[in-house]
Amino acid sequence: MTLHIKMDDKVDADRLEEMVQGVVGEPLDRPDGPLKVSGMAPYAMDALPDGSLFGVLVRSTVPAGRMTGADSDAIEALPGIRAVVIDDRFLRNPAQGMAGAAPVQDPHAIAYFGQPVALVVGETFEQARHGALMLGLTLESDRDVVVAPDSPGVEIETPEKKQQSSGDLAKAMREAAHTVDGTYTTPSHVSAAMEPHAAIARWDGDDVVLRGSYQMLRFNRAELADSLGIDEKHVRILSPYVGGGFGSKLGIAPEAVAAAIASKKLGAPVAVAMSRQQVFETVMRRSETSQRIRLAADAEGRLTGIGHEALVSNLPDEKFSEPVTQATPFLYRGKNRVIGHRIARLHRTCAGSVRAPGEAVGVTMLEIAMDELAVASGIDPVELRLRNIPDEDPTQGIPFSSNKLAEALRMGADKFGWDRRSAEPGSVRDGEWLVGMGMASAVRVNMLIEAKARVTLTSDGRARVETDMTDIGTGTYAILTQVAAEMLGLPVESVETRLGDTDLPPGSGSGGSFGAASNGTAVFLACEEIRRRLCDRLGCEPGDLTLKDGKAITGNRSIPLAEVLAGETIVAEGHAEPGEAEDKVRQATFGSYFAEVGVNSVTGETRVRRMLGVFSAGRILNAKTARSQCLGGMTFGIGMALTEEIFHDPRDGHIVNRDFAEYHLPVNADVPQIDVVLLEERDAWANPLQAKGIGELGICGAAAAVVNAIHNSCGVRVRDLPATLDKVIEGLELQGR
Repeated sequence: MTLHIKMDDKVDADRLEEMVQGVVGEPLDRPDGPLKVSGMAPYAMDALPDGSLFGVLVRSTVPAGRMTGADSDAIEALPGIRAVVIDDRFLRNPAQGMAGAAPVQDPHAIAYFGQPVALVVGETFEQARHGALMLGLTLESDRDVVVAPDSPGVEIETPEKKQQSSGDLAKAMREAAHTVDGTYTTPSHVSAAMEPHAAIARWDGDDVVLRGSYQMLRFNRAELADSLGIDEKHVRILSPYVGGGFGSKLGIAPEAVAAAIASKKLGAPVAVAMSRQQVFETVMRRSETSQRIRLAADAEGRLTGIGHEALVSNLPDEKFSEPVTQATPFLYRGKNRVIGHRIARLHRTCAGSVRAPGEAVGVTMLEIAMDELAVASGIDPVELRLRNIPDEDPTQGIPFSSNKLAEALRMGADKFGWDRRSAEPGSVRDGEWLVGMGMASAVRVNMLIEAKARVTLTSDGRARVETDMTDIGTGTYAILTQVAAEMLGLPVESVETRLGDTDLPPGSGSGGSFGAASNGTAVFLACEEIRRRLCDRLGCEPGDLTLKDGKAITGNRSIPLAEVLAGETIVAEGHAEPGEAEDKVRQATFGSYFAEVGVNSVTGETRVRRMLGVFSAGRILNAKTARSQCLGGMTFGIGMALTEEIFHDPRDGHIVNRDFAEYHLPVNADVPQIDVVLLEERDAWANPLQAKGIGELGICGAAAAVVNAIHNSCGVRVRDLPATLDKVIEGLELQGR
């Protein structure tokens, strides 16, 4: 039996509140934790079948053109080389998130420097790598290739559906008491997940089994099948453990398709793992952005107009473009609005989703502009934001399902000691260090994605949860275990959760911060159906049944579940779908950031001294994993603010800093004590769990708090991220500090 819900309206009751096991919301340790920290969890390359061969990708060294030949015979004559594989089905780049179909194919048509064009397969990895390095390619390069947004002749698209305006922003700017009109830029970013992209393919007749590192298996299965030209029923993907994704593993990628093609050709399992440099050059990057932001406010600091226009980039033929302005239409009041979106078609590594696409860069720069408005108006930055929280979505005229931004701002200010901040830049010193505080709002859209899950209550009173949903380090194993344990009244030790196998019911996949709520709802529904069938056995109404510690309690009876089941097993499925609710109310998550930094007056170096985040995201399903996600997001924000940027060579677009030696992620010394506060909240419009996504909320504006603190510390305003010391010290010199 399947219990299905389509979210067309808010839920009538908070069913989880009625449960008594008391595990949902608790900081439960990850059930998969011991396996991971002991090295026993099998990641993509940790389960090599006997007789496996190894493939290494060969990539283009021109930014655009055609591959017309390769010296395959010479390489295949080398010791241990089994084949040089070049196939029209090879992928140009990974599929975009939730594509469900093959991305652009054909290795002969080259669109960017680093594009995979061939696979060299050897008996050992070393032999395959040697062959890949030696393979000579005949490449014809286009002369008039465009690799930068400011290049002459760049093609700029202005998609009509992504433009929005209301009122008269130009007039609002002219009549405003206070204005901001600036251009803000962010560089390309890379996800840089701990586990590089990897896949092992093996065939059994017409069926292929792929073990890979992927986030969204039901979509990945369709993408792989479409890429290979076979039916989905012949594809199985296994991803029980994924070493991080941050969006880079949303779609099927070149190594998977190449491994499957080579395995079929050679009649043996083939493993293909990307090097870190290949990941940087071949896997999705976050687009660089140029954002013009205009703010108009009256004498009391109330916004009368907002303009947010963005230029982003991507390869030709890619539908995705960084949704920079995603939160701008509803975060603050202001009846005069202009939202603009343009796409530069460049021959650079494909742009796609990186953690919190849109808000990560868009909210960050909007919040820097809001800080500038606070300075211009002489209004405290927290107070300015409080004055501009709208009563409803100002663009659509619909209510918020919930909005705790004001509470997050006030609580954050109180806990951080914001009242001790000096509004005068450069007025607080600690030896060579100029000390300042900054803050920003946090916001991220909330989504429910279709998901299914199966729950089995076994004859011995234990439960098994099954879905192809993945755990990319976010805590899915823990959360789904908790939901089932709560609903069925079982200790968490009596619940087993199985993930990452396309033979299991299709979940939403990990991405967009929708995984826990979407798949958690599916598990919840399956458990509701099991509870109904237990009631049938006990002859009671659902409202009269209490399940706790493996016992069914109704009236004056308390019976072990194993006794109720009487040697039988109950299996049920849950099916959750989005519906009209997402159009009736504005669903989003909110929060605030506060940061204290020190800027060295001699070197321009910035050090984050402490940081606080306050977040509301509906019911928190696991306090420990939720806090961990917020810590990770804020660490991302520190990197975005101070160190992270991809450099593209202006001649051919290749990535110059393609490893961790030159792409500077925050390390332990860069990250101070970070405090996280999770606000109590329920959102009946979101789903029956009344929970919302939190994984990406922690990054959406975090960098702005750091950059705003830099200005408060020393008076230097950085609009071009990251705020590296050369930019800061230049500002200090201009001020004569």
